[in-house]
Amino acid sequence: MSAAAATMAPGDAAAGAGGAKKGGKKKLIILAIPVLLIAIGAGLWFSGILPNMLGMGHKAETEEHAGKEKEKEAHAPVFVELPEMIANLNAPGRRASFVKLKVRLELSKEADQAAFTAAQPRVIDLFQTYLREMRPDELRGSAGSYRLREELIARASLAAAPATVVDVLFSELLVQ
Repeated sequence: MSAAAATMAPGDAAAGAGGAKKGGKKKLIILAIPVLLIAIGAGLWFSGILPNMLGMGHKAETEEHAGKEKEKEAHAPVFVELPEMIANLNAPGRRASFVKLKVRLELSKEADQAAFTAAQPRVIDLFQTYLREMRPDELRGSAGSYRLREELIARASLAAAPATVVDVLFSELLVQ
């Protein structure tokens, strides 16, 4: 036995071991409380309860979105029909391929119609030049129609700059 252990009484040794256990429990509680509070806060935040309590949650965004939807409903869209377009496609080989296209453009508001009508020849020109560079296999299937729609929206928006073109609606699309 060591000299320190010999000088301590048997009861003192038991008290020293219990004190070490109590200190470990205190450290565990001190560390567990902040972790528990953070976990509760994260749960409340991601469930949406805490942001709503603070007034910056999904409810505010939903109300804002509903206000924009009502504003859109108040302004009915305007449709402008373009004349039928026929263009030869960039087809390899001797056989010629053509596309026949009849579209309607959806404008965001009625005030844009006058600006679009002034820019309509430019829109038709951009459509025609784009169609002449396309290959017949690029227009096959729904993916080809989707890509064509996106390109025509981009070109119409560029040509009729103050007017806002929302969508291109195909009345007729024939590839031959």
